[in-house]
Amino acid sequence: MVFWMTILAIFPGQGSQKVGMGLELSKKFKSAQMVFEEVDEALSFKLSKVMKEGDNETLKLTENAQPALMATGIAVVKVIEELTGNSLANIVSHAAGHSLGEYTSLVSAGSLKIFEAARLLKIRGIAMQNAVPVGRGSMVAILGASIEDVEHFIALVDNSNGIVEIANDNAPGQVVVSGNVDALKILIQLAKDRGIRKIIPLSVSAPFHCSLMKPAAEKMEIALEKVKLEEPDFPIICNVSSIPETSTQIIKNNLILQITHRVRWRETMETLSRLGISQIVEMGTGKVLTGLAKRGAPELNSLNLETSEDIVQWLKIEKLI
Repeated sequence: MVFWMTILAIFPGQGSQKVGMGLELSKKFKSAQMVFEEVDEALSFKLSKVMKEGDNETLKLTENAQPALMATGIAVVKVIEELTGNSLANIVSHAAGHSLGEYTSLVSAGSLKIFEAARLLKIRGIAMQNAVPVGRGSMVAILGASIEDVEHFIALVDNSNGIVEIANDNAPGQVVVSGNVDALKILIQLAKDRGIRKIIPLSVSAPFHCSLMKPAAEKMEIALEKVKLEEPDFPIICNVSSIPETSTQIIKNNLILQITHRVRWRETMETLSRLGISQIVEMGTGKVLTGLAKRGAPELNSLNLETSEDIVQWLKIEKLI
Protein backbone atom coordinates (compact mmCIF):
# COMPACT_ATOMS: atom_id res chain seq x y z
CA MET A 1 0.00 0.00 0.00
CA VAL A 2 1.44 3.38 -1.01
CA PHE A 3 0.91 6.05 1.63
CA TRP A 4 2.80 8.99 0.19
CA MET A 5 4.87 9.50 -2.91
CA THR A 6 6.33 12.99 -2.66
CA ILE A 7 8.79 12.62 0.23
CA LEU A 8 12.55 12.88 -0.20
CA ALA A 9 14.62 11.01 2.40
CA ILE A 10 18.04 12.61 2.97
CA PHE A 11 21.02 11.26 4.89
CA PRO A 12 23.80 13.33 6.51
CA GLY A 13 27.50 13.39 5.78
CA GLN A 14 30.62 13.60 7.89
CA GLY A 15 30.52 16.21 10.63
CA SER A 16 27.10 15.21 11.98
CA GLN A 17 28.52 12.40 14.14
CA LYS A 18 28.42 12.68 17.94
CA VAL A 19 29.03 10.38 20.87
CA GLY A 20 25.72 8.80 21.91
CA MET A 21 24.40 8.60 18.36
CA GLY A 22 21.92 5.79 17.89
CA LEU A 23 21.92 4.76 21.55
CA GLU A 24 18.30 5.62 22.27
CA LEU A 25 16.99 3.85 19.18
CA SER A 26 19.05 0.72 19.82
CA LYS A 27 17.69 0.49 23.36
CA LYS A 28 14.06 0.76 22.25
CA PHE A 29 13.97 -1.10 18.95
CA LYS A 30 15.40 -4.48 18.06
CA SER A 31 15.47 -3.47 14.37
CA ALA A 32 17.85 -0.60 15.19
CA GLN A 33 20.02 -2.76 17.44
CA MET A 34 20.38 -5.29 14.62
CA VAL A 35 21.76 -2.60 12.30
CA PHE A 36 24.53 -1.72 14.74
CA GLU A 37 25.32 -5.39 15.32
CA GLU A 38 25.60 -6.01 11.58
CA VAL A 39 27.96 -3.04 11.15
CA ASP A 40 30.13 -4.29 14.04
CA GLU A 41 30.30 -7.71 12.41
CA ALA A 42 31.16 -6.26 9.00
CA LEU A 43 34.03 -4.24 10.44
CA SER A 44 35.19 -6.90 12.95
CA PHE A 45 35.22 -3.99 15.39
CA LYS A 46 32.81 -2.72 18.05
CA LEU A 47 32.04 0.56 16.32
CA SER A 48 28.73 0.66 18.20
CA LYS A 49 30.66 0.96 21.47
CA VAL A 50 32.66 3.91 20.12
CA MET A 51 29.42 5.52 18.94
CA LYS A 52 27.63 5.06 22.25
CA GLU A 53 30.34 5.69 24.82
CA GLY A 54 33.64 6.35 23.06
CA ASP A 55 35.64 9.55 22.90
CA ASN A 56 34.87 12.14 20.27
CA GLU A 57 38.35 12.03 18.72
CA THR A 58 38.04 8.32 17.93
CA LEU A 59 34.52 8.69 16.59
CA LYS A 60 35.37 11.56 14.27
CA LEU A 61 38.16 9.61 12.55
CA THR A 62 36.99 9.40 8.94
CA GLU A 63 37.10 5.59 8.91
CA ASN A 64 34.78 5.47 11.96
CA ALA A 65 32.52 8.47 11.33
CA GLN A 66 31.47 7.32 7.86
CA PRO A 67 30.11 3.85 8.75
CA ALA A 68 28.71 5.24 12.02
CA LEU A 69 26.61 7.83 10.23
CA MET A 70 25.39 5.23 7.75
CA ALA A 71 24.39 2.96 10.64
CA THR A 72 22.34 5.62 12.42
CA GLY A 73 20.58 6.67 9.22
CA ILE A 74 19.61 3.08 8.46
CA ALA A 75 18.57 2.52 12.09
CA VAL A 76 16.00 5.29 11.62
CA VAL A 77 14.83 3.65 8.38
CA LYS A 78 14.46 0.25 10.06
CA VAL A 79 12.48 1.75 12.94
CA ILE A 80 10.14 3.46 10.46
CA GLU A 81 9.67 0.15 8.67
CA GLU A 82 9.11 -1.71 11.94
CA LEU A 83 6.49 0.75 13.17
CA THR A 84 4.61 1.02 9.87
CA GLY A 85 5.01 -2.58 8.72
CA ASN A 86 5.96 -1.23 5.32
CA SER A 87 9.09 -0.81 3.24
CA LEU A 88 10.52 2.69 2.94
CA ALA A 89 9.74 2.39 -0.77
CA ASN A 90 6.05 2.68 0.16
CA ILE A 91 6.69 5.91 2.06
CA VAL A 92 9.25 7.97 0.11
CA SER A 93 9.64 8.66 -3.60
CA HIS A 94 13.35 9.58 -3.74
CA ALA A 95 16.45 9.63 -1.57
CA ALA A 96 19.72 11.54 -1.47
CA GLY A 97 22.69 11.70 0.85
CA HIS A 98 25.43 14.24 1.41
CA SER A 99 28.77 12.66 0.43
CA LEU A 100 28.95 9.39 2.42
CA GLY A 101 25.18 9.79 2.91
CA GLU A 102 24.76 8.66 -0.69
CA TYR A 103 25.81 5.18 0.47
CA THR A 104 23.18 5.38 3.22
CA SER A 105 20.55 6.32 0.65
CA LEU A 106 21.48 3.27 -1.42
CA VAL A 107 21.07 1.01 1.60
CA SER A 108 17.70 2.62 2.37
CA ALA A 109 16.58 1.83 -1.19
CA GLY A 110 17.69 -1.81 -1.04
CA SER A 111 20.48 -1.28 -3.57
CA LEU A 112 23.32 -1.98 -1.16
CA LYS A 113 23.43 -4.25 1.87
CA ILE A 114 24.29 -2.82 5.30
CA PHE A 115 27.23 -5.22 5.58
CA GLU A 116 28.65 -4.12 2.22
CA ALA A 117 28.09 -0.41 2.87
CA ALA A 118 29.92 -0.58 6.22
CA ARG A 119 32.94 -2.21 4.61
CA LEU A 120 32.94 0.18 1.65
CA LEU A 121 32.75 3.21 3.92
CA LYS A 122 35.62 1.93 6.04
CA ILE A 123 37.71 1.57 2.88
CA ARG A 124 36.51 4.96 1.66
CA GLY A 125 37.37 6.66 4.94
CA ILE A 126 40.90 5.24 5.08
CA ALA A 127 41.51 5.92 1.37
CA MET A 128 40.38 9.54 1.65
CA GLN A 129 42.41 10.07 4.82
CA ASN A 130 45.57 8.68 3.21
CA ALA A 131 45.23 10.29 -0.22
CA VAL A 132 47.11 13.45 0.83
CA PRO A 133 49.87 13.73 3.47
CA VAL A 134 48.60 15.31 6.70
CA GLY A 135 49.11 19.06 6.72
CA ARG A 136 49.25 19.51 2.94
CA GLY A 137 45.55 19.85 2.28
CA SER A 138 42.52 21.29 3.99
CA MET A 139 39.02 22.72 3.50
CA VAL A 140 37.47 26.13 4.08
CA ALA A 141 33.83 27.22 4.25
CA ILE A 142 33.04 30.54 2.58
CA LEU A 143 29.78 32.07 3.76
CA GLY A 144 27.91 34.94 2.17
CA ALA A 145 29.44 34.53 -1.29
CA SER A 146 27.69 33.15 -4.35
CA ILE A 147 28.99 30.09 -6.18
CA GLU A 148 29.95 32.43 -9.04
CA ASP A 149 31.98 34.62 -6.65
CA VAL A 150 33.87 31.60 -5.33
CA GLU A 151 34.55 30.30 -8.85
CA HIS A 152 35.94 33.76 -9.70
CA PHE A 153 38.26 33.71 -6.68
CA ILE A 154 39.48 30.24 -7.63
CA ALA A 155 40.25 31.39 -11.18
CA LEU A 156 42.58 34.05 -9.73
CA VAL A 157 44.70 31.56 -7.77
CA ASP A 158 47.99 30.74 -9.49
CA ASN A 159 48.21 26.99 -10.10
CA SER A 160 51.86 27.00 -9.06
CA ASN A 161 50.64 27.34 -5.46
CA GLY A 162 48.64 24.13 -5.72
CA ILE A 163 45.04 23.42 -6.48
CA VAL A 164 41.88 24.76 -4.94
CA GLU A 165 38.43 23.56 -6.01
CA ILE A 166 34.82 23.70 -4.88
CA ALA A 167 34.10 20.69 -2.68
CA ASN A 168 30.55 21.36 -1.46
CA ASP A 169 28.04 23.70 -3.04
CA ASN A 170 25.74 23.36 -0.04
CA ALA A 171 23.23 26.19 -0.22
CA PRO A 172 22.94 29.76 -1.45
CA GLY A 173 25.77 31.59 0.30
CA GLN A 174 27.44 28.47 1.68
CA VAL A 175 30.31 27.02 -0.34
CA VAL A 176 33.14 24.80 0.86
CA VAL A 177 36.46 24.78 -0.99
CA SER A 178 39.16 22.15 -0.83
CA GLY A 179 42.81 21.95 -1.89
CA ASN A 180 46.44 22.55 -1.03
CA VAL A 181 47.07 24.67 2.06
CA ASP A 182 49.10 27.36 0.23
CA ALA A 183 46.46 27.74 -2.49
CA LEU A 184 43.71 27.99 0.13
CA LYS A 185 45.58 30.79 1.91
CA ILE A 186 45.65 32.80 -1.31
CA LEU A 187 41.97 32.14 -1.93
CA ILE A 188 41.08 33.26 1.59
CA GLN A 189 42.95 36.53 1.10
CA LEU A 190 41.26 37.12 -2.25
CA ALA A 191 37.85 36.58 -0.64
CA LYS A 192 38.69 38.92 2.25
CA ASP A 193 39.88 41.58 -0.18
CA ARG A 194 36.48 41.39 -1.90
CA GLY A 195 34.66 41.95 1.38
CA ILE A 196 33.82 38.35 2.32
CA ARG A 197 34.09 38.23 6.11
CA LYS A 198 32.77 34.77 7.06
CA ILE A 199 35.54 32.38 6.11
CA ILE A 200 35.83 29.32 8.34
CA PRO A 201 38.70 26.80 8.16
CA LEU A 202 37.21 23.34 8.71
CA SER A 203 38.55 20.87 11.26
CA VAL A 204 39.37 18.16 8.74
CA SER A 205 42.57 16.29 8.10
CA ALA A 206 42.30 15.99 4.32
CA PRO A 207 41.01 17.99 1.32
CA PHE A 208 37.89 16.00 0.44
CA HIS A 209 35.96 16.24 -2.85
CA CYS A 210 38.73 17.65 -5.02
CA SER A 211 41.19 16.25 -7.54
CA LEU A 212 43.79 15.65 -4.80
CA MET A 213 41.57 12.71 -3.81
CA LYS A 214 42.36 10.83 -7.04
CA PRO A 215 44.27 8.04 -5.20
CA ALA A 216 41.18 7.47 -3.04
CA ALA A 217 38.92 7.37 -6.10
CA GLU A 218 41.15 4.70 -7.63
CA LYS A 219 40.91 2.58 -4.46
CA MET A 220 37.12 2.97 -4.38
CA GLU A 221 36.84 1.95 -8.02
CA ILE A 222 38.57 -1.33 -7.15
CA ALA A 223 36.40 -1.82 -4.05
CA LEU A 224 33.15 -1.08 -5.88
CA GLU A 225 34.01 -3.47 -8.72
CA LYS A 226 33.67 -6.29 -6.20
CA VAL A 227 30.18 -5.23 -5.09
CA LYS A 228 26.94 -5.88 -6.95
CA LEU A 229 24.42 -3.07 -6.64
CA GLU A 230 20.75 -3.96 -6.96
CA GLU A 231 18.44 -1.57 -8.76
CA PRO A 232 17.19 0.83 -6.05
CA ASP A 233 13.55 0.72 -5.00
CA PHE A 234 13.33 4.47 -5.69
CA PRO A 235 15.59 6.95 -7.53
CA ILE A 236 18.73 8.22 -5.81
CA ILE A 237 19.62 11.86 -6.51
CA CYS A 238 23.38 11.67 -6.99
CA ASN A 239 25.84 14.22 -5.56
CA VAL A 240 27.91 14.72 -8.70
CA SER A 241 24.98 15.30 -11.07
CA SER A 242 22.00 16.32 -8.88
CA ILE A 243 20.01 13.98 -11.15
CA PRO A 244 17.79 11.09 -9.95
CA GLU A 245 19.22 7.74 -11.03
CA THR A 246 18.17 4.10 -10.91
CA SER A 247 20.84 2.67 -13.23
CA THR A 248 23.27 0.74 -11.05
CA GLN A 249 26.16 1.36 -13.45
CA ILE A 250 25.59 5.12 -13.45
CA ILE A 251 25.21 5.15 -9.66
CA LYS A 252 28.41 3.15 -9.21
CA ASN A 253 30.32 5.47 -11.56
CA ASN A 254 28.94 8.47 -9.69
CA LEU A 255 30.14 7.05 -6.37
CA ILE A 256 33.65 6.96 -7.80
CA LEU A 257 33.41 10.45 -9.30
CA GLN A 258 32.00 11.75 -6.02
CA ILE A 259 35.41 11.34 -4.34
CA THR A 260 37.07 13.94 -6.57
CA HIS A 261 34.10 16.13 -7.55
CA ARG A 262 31.91 18.65 -5.79
CA VAL A 263 28.77 17.74 -3.87
CA ARG A 264 26.02 19.61 -5.73
CA TRP A 265 23.63 19.91 -2.80
CA ARG A 266 22.29 23.37 -3.69
CA GLU A 267 21.42 22.13 -7.16
CA THR A 268 19.85 19.01 -5.66
CA MET A 269 17.53 21.16 -3.56
CA GLU A 270 16.66 23.22 -6.64
CA THR A 271 15.53 20.11 -8.55
CA LEU A 272 12.98 19.01 -5.96
CA SER A 273 10.00 21.09 -7.01
CA ARG A 274 10.38 19.78 -10.58
CA LEU A 275 10.28 16.25 -9.17
CA GLY A 276 7.06 16.97 -7.31
CA ILE A 277 8.67 16.66 -3.87
CA SER A 278 6.63 18.30 -1.11
CA GLN A 279 8.56 17.21 1.98
CA ILE A 280 12.22 16.63 2.90
CA VAL A 281 12.95 14.26 5.79
CA GLU A 282 16.49 14.00 7.17
CA MET A 283 17.04 10.57 8.72
CA GLY A 284 19.91 10.05 11.13
CA THR A 285 22.13 12.14 13.37
CA GLY A 286 21.80 15.93 13.57
CA LYS A 287 20.01 18.67 11.67
CA VAL A 288 22.69 19.91 9.26
CA LEU A 289 20.83 18.92 6.10
CA THR A 290 17.50 20.13 7.49
CA GLY A 291 19.10 23.55 7.91
CA LEU A 292 20.43 23.47 4.35
CA ALA A 293 17.01 22.40 3.07
CA LYS A 294 15.34 25.37 4.76
CA ARG A 295 17.76 27.63 2.87
CA GLY A 296 17.92 25.77 -0.42
CA ALA A 297 14.26 24.75 -0.73
CA PRO A 298 12.38 27.05 1.69
CA GLU A 299 9.06 26.38 -0.03
CA LEU A 300 9.15 22.73 1.10
CA ASN A 301 8.43 21.29 4.52
CA SER A 302 11.67 19.89 5.98
CA LEU A 303 12.37 18.10 9.25
CA ASN A 304 14.81 15.67 10.85
CA LEU A 305 14.19 12.28 12.46
CA GLU A 306 16.77 11.22 15.03
CA THR A 307 14.96 9.96 18.13
CA SER A 308 12.05 7.56 18.61
CA GLU A 309 9.90 10.54 19.62
CA ASP A 310 10.76 12.32 16.34
CA ILE A 311 9.87 9.22 14.33
CA VAL A 312 6.59 8.40 16.09
CA GLN A 313 5.40 12.02 15.97
CA TRP A 314 6.12 12.27 12.23
CA LEU A 315 4.47 8.94 11.44
CA LYS A 316 1.34 10.02 13.34
CA ILE A 317 1.19 13.40 11.59
CA GLU A 318 1.52 11.70 8.21
CA LYS A 319 -1.07 9.10 9.29
CA LEU A 320 1.41 6.31 8.64
CA ILE A 321 0.61 4.70 11.99
